[in-house]
Amino acid sequence: MGKIPADTTFEAFARQLEIVGSMSAQDRLEMAIEMSEGLSRIVEAGVRHRHSEYEDEKVRLEVIRLKIGDRLFKEAFGKAAGDR
Repeated sequence: MGKIPADTTFEAFARQLEIVGSMSAQDRLEMAIEMSEGLSRIVEAGVRHRHSEYEDEKVRLEVIRLKIGDRLFKEAFGKAAGDR
């Protein structure tokens, strides 16, 4: 069993694990994709909030940089793309 979140009771966490464990692999994958896409939208909104001057492409690149880190971003996109 994983670490129980601070705002969750043991019983609720156990029930969550039970429910997720009973899901098909396809359903778990779909849930993971939905959660990942939701997090990406939150990160994008945060970037837009902090940098209202950024155009769409700059926002897209910043979201990628935040996801993969500076080193890998610079390897993939070059130093100029990482300039802030």
